[in-house]
Amino acid sequence: MTELPDMSEAQIRRYARHIVLPEIGGVGQSRLIAARVLVVGAGGLGAPALQYLAAAGIGTLGVIDDDTVDLSNLQRQIIHRTADIGVSKAESARRALGEINPEVAVQAYKERLTEANAEQIVADYELVADGSDNFATRYLLNDTCYRLRKPLVSAAILRFDGQISTYKAWHGAGHPCLRCIFPAAPSEEAVPSCAQAGVLGALAGTLGALQATEVVKEILGIGRSLSGRLLTYDALEASFEEMAITKRADCPTCGKS
Repeated sequence: MTELPDMSEAQIRRYARHIVLPEIGGVGQSRLIAARVLVVGAGGLGAPALQYLAAAGIGTLGVIDDDTVDLSNLQRQIIHRTADIGVSKAESARRALGEINPEVAVQAYKERLTEANAEQIVADYELVADGSDNFATRYLLNDTCYRLRKPLVSAAILRFDGQISTYKAWHGAGHPCLRCIFPAAPSEEAVPSCAQAGVLGALAGTLGALQATEVVKEILGIGRSLSGRLLTYDALEASFEEMAITKRADCPTCGKS
């Protein structure tokens, strides 16, 4: 077990509202400080997730994104500023996180996650938050995290709707993976991009904050995990719904074959 760091007086003050929570306390906050979390994408979902994880004191944050900041991003990707247009999103995020919490070590990967680099990058972290915007990356992360036994907190947004779940399929029968729900990617016509269909800016904040919450819960082992449950949010109706998801015996990733 990794030795937990002692907190300085400044850290005790910074994280005081966490420390007074019985579910977290000083030991839990030290675990957050020792934690290593990879966030895939510094866009709509990654922006709020990264900001809350840095504020929470996650000791090491990795952020991978090969894109640059565009004016159209600023409606929802609140980690970036107008002055960052044209700058690497990973670098822009690193700058912003340093301003939020200079104690957090940020590793910026200005590249796309691919089959060639996924295992090497993911292996360096204990947990992954997926804020990607395409099924190819989601499947790659799902399969990589399953092989490496890393919890994956994955969310998606479109128009006024969002969904989130946690995947820990190696834990056994009650823990499905992403491919248990979506064994094959839907067509582009069935699931258009945000650029094609639009997305409510604040919706990204709602789901990104939920991702950060689930990441913290997984690190600390508190509360009820979203593994085995898909949580959906309808912003127009202001309603959440929960659906149980089960492991598929014929799942191409975690099934018996």
